[in-house]
Amino acid sequence: MGEMPATQAKTSDVGYAMPAEPEQRLRADTYRLLGHLLAAPPDAETLAIFAAAPVSDDDDMLAVAWRMLATSAGRANALEVKDEFEALFIGVGRGELMPYASWYLTGFLMEKPLAKLRADLVTLGFERQDNVSEPEDHAAALCEIMALLAESGDLESLQTQVRFFDDYVGPWMAQFFTEMQASASARFYRAVAQLGEQFIKTDQRYLEMVEQPDDMPATGRKTGDSK
Repeated sequence: MGEMPATQAKTSDVGYAMPAEPEQRLRADTYRLLGHLLAAPPDAETLAIFAAAPVSDDDDMLAVAWRMLATSAGRANALEVKDEFEALFIGVGRGELMPYASWYLTGFLMEKPLAKLRADLVTLGFERQDNVSEPEDHAAALCEIMALLAESGDLESLQTQVRFFDDYVGPWMAQFFTEMQASASARFYRAVAQLGEQFIKTDQRYLEMVEQPDDMPATGRKTGDSK
């Protein structure tokens, strides 16, 4: 599996048009963290950083998930996490999970959602990296794209995030993280999945509050389970 992301901005200033508000920076950082953990297993140094990171003592589900990730990272062994990652996402032939939007939206790989995504990425100014083998609808790549989009906190960017989230993230990724928690091989990645599920649900609620242009009424938004 290639390094993140599967796509990159065509120009270095895409996603950096203006300083992001702290809330947008936190969203971007969380999406990027999830993207990296879904693209490759963390090494020992990264696990140590997670274990030592300050966490909130709030009692909401997202704060609890952050604390569980820190605790799990402190107990994890990098070599065992690598084996866990390979069992979950690579396997012999395939892993326990299929981290692709097309799979969850249609039941098949390389289907219509991927073709639409590729067209939308061109419109947004992203292009595929030559050294990446995974398709653009891999969960890691989608998280990285959301991170890039979230780094600009202006209204137009938020409206773009709403459309992208509703088309390619919201309909399936929380379910993917739920299934990851139930996977037989998931140990450290069970905590990753708990964070992912709670963050995606929280971000969906956040994006639902974004004011939409007249041609995208709130009633037309796609939510709910897929597959």
